[in-house]
Amino acid sequence: MTGSASAGRAGKYALVERERRFLLATAPERSQATEVRHITDRYLTGTRIRLRRVDHLAPIPPEFKLTQKVPADRPGPVQGTITNTYLTETEYDVFAVLPASVLTKTRLSIPPLGIDVFDAPLHGLVLAEAEFTTDEDMYAFEPPSDIVAEVTDDPRFTGGRLVQAHRTDLVSWLDDYGIKLAPGHREP
Repeated sequence: MTGSASAGRAGKYALVERERRFLLATAPERSQATEVRHITDRYLTGTRIRLRRVDHLAPIPPEFKLTQKVPADRPGPVQGTITNTYLTETEYDVFAVLPASVLTKTRLSIPPLGIDVFDAPLHGLVLAEAEFTTDEDMYAFEPPSDIVAEVTDDPRFTGGRLVQAHRTDLVSWLDDYGIKLAPGHREP
């Protein structure tokens, strides 16, 4: 099968990805989180593949996975399909030498949300995500009152786009939602 012929096929291992994304003006206190993880995403150049390393607080060992996301052909909370393959550290290291753009963040788990606090150059960006197994749950979800805006339909706030963003892009994009960041803003 050619690359273009297989691009639209979900495949038997792919799952439908349903998520909604929200902008927050500031990060919550880490003490509110049930889990804190540092995530390094490597978006492999020229592909839809992301290599992820998740560092948990000790004594949990790191987690490694290879993910392919095939976007939906329309905007909205059904993001498309996602296929994950869990790797050993040795397998991760094989892929980690490939050309990639890198994005790092800290994820705070505050159920039902995963809240991502981004590192430089995207420092100051705080995105919350909620994932769902059914369309009914997804559409019934009431976001918390402290969100600035839902950005589920804004492609600028997807990982694949954020990894390509410059600091000036982020400042402009957040300004569109009334969040003011100085070009050199740093989270405390």
